[in-house]
Amino acid sequence: MSISNYKDQSFFNRIPHAITLLFAIIILVTLLSYMLPAGTYERILVDGRSTVVPNSYRTIPATPIGLLDMFKAIPLGFKAAVEIIFVVFAGGIMFGFMEKSKAVENAVGTLVKNLGLKHKHLIIVIMTFIYGLLGLAVGYENNIAMVPIAAVLSLALGGDLILAAGISVGAMTIGFGLSPINPYTVGTGHKIAELPLFSGALLRSVLCFVALSIMAFYNVRYFKKISLNPEKSLGRGLDISELTLSKPLQEYRMSGNSWMVISLFIAGLLTIIYGVFNLNWYINELSAVFLIIALLCGLVSKMSATNMSETVLKAVALSAPGGFMVGYATSIKVLMEMGNVGDTISYQLSIWLQDLPLYASAICMSISQSAINFFIPSGSGQALATLPVMLPLGESLGLTRQISILAFQIGDGLSNLVNPTLGGLIAMLSMCRVPIDRWIRFIFPVLISVLFIAFLALIFAVATNYS
Repeated sequence: MSISNYKDQSFFNRIPHAITLLFAIIILVTLLSYMLPAGTYERILVDGRSTVVPNSYRTIPATPIGLLDMFKAIPLGFKAAVEIIFVVFAGGIMFGFMEKSKAVENAVGTLVKNLGLKHKHLIIVIMTFIYGLLGLAVGYENNIAMVPIAAVLSLALGGDLILAAGISVGAMTIGFGLSPINPYTVGTGHKIAELPLFSGALLRSVLCFVALSIMAFYNVRYFKKISLNPEKSLGRGLDISELTLSKPLQEYRMSGNSWMVISLFIAGLLTIIYGVFNLNWYINELSAVFLIIALLCGLVSKMSATNMSETVLKAVALSAPGGFMVGYATSIKVLMEMGNVGDTISYQLSIWLQDLPLYASAICMSISQSAINFFIPSGSGQALATLPVMLPLGESLGLTRQISILAFQIGDGLSNLVNPTLGGLIAMLSMCRVPIDRWIRFIFPVLISVLFIAFLALIFAVATNYS
């Protein structure tokens, strides 16, 4: 490529491939272990979870990361992320069996036929809010099995896989990130701050609804754009095999076998929801349920043992790139722990906030949480690591504890839309076969728009002494 052509490219077209992007972050974290002092906060166990002790930061002997350790962090990342990696495979296997039975294709084809293609925009809006509600109420990785359904639906409507990711991954990330009942960020934050659980829900609910409305509007806008000019599709060249409708809409109907498979899927989802809320289920239990659903789908569809085995291997082959990206991204977390620079970054950001004006301090606190989220891509983990420091700092600046938690929630939740180190995001994008570099090109305008609204909400919270 010539220099002039490179200069003519937009910023989004210069975003490197996901593998390159993550490797650049790996190198950056390695360099930071030489540039920043190693440091740590003291931690105590609260209800079995490690929580930072305020004002306990201290430097420790430097632990620079060598070349061998930098590459060693990659297999260690796979080891640390093995549960999420396997749930990608399990979800892929389950969807592989459902696809083989034609149940998902028949369900989507029948839905679109009954609603009519003239209501395509309404379908996109409704599905965006349904996926957002799943993120708000059910969780994040818990919904991974729902992502491929959006892929089939989007393609049936004439969209692409990027639109599928916007409908599902975008909406679930926003719904989960800004949920007024998020147990990992809001719940953990309220516990640390000793506030009533899920208090201040009205402002969070309004903000979540507005953000999902922006996501729905942008999905429809993107769909209109690629419908008028398919060359503008960001999904060109992506693998859509086994995801498209194979016959005209008029021919679709739900057979008895399709109803059986869909019923098994819904029963499995209800079981997962019950287990998550009542039995403390998490990733491994989800994987187990996905595999049970896959087996039952194969049995009710009367697949032979050989056919079922081939379906498993084909599904694993399609899921492998996503599983690889999850482990690869987790290596960054491993490097942060090797270099002991995570607490140093948190401490330095808290120092920089001390001399800011009141309104600016609230917004910059949220921005600092976004920065930290790239190194600690866990809502509850970030809450336990930063809020014991940020809450007293916020009070010294004149911010209520509720405002500090809102700033944390906005910074953590919205940055998840473009966080290449977040295993859940990478896993769900892989389920609709969208690489993160193309995803960032699509979602970045949404992120900026929602952040603008969120910062206005923060300013309103400061003005009204939100508590």
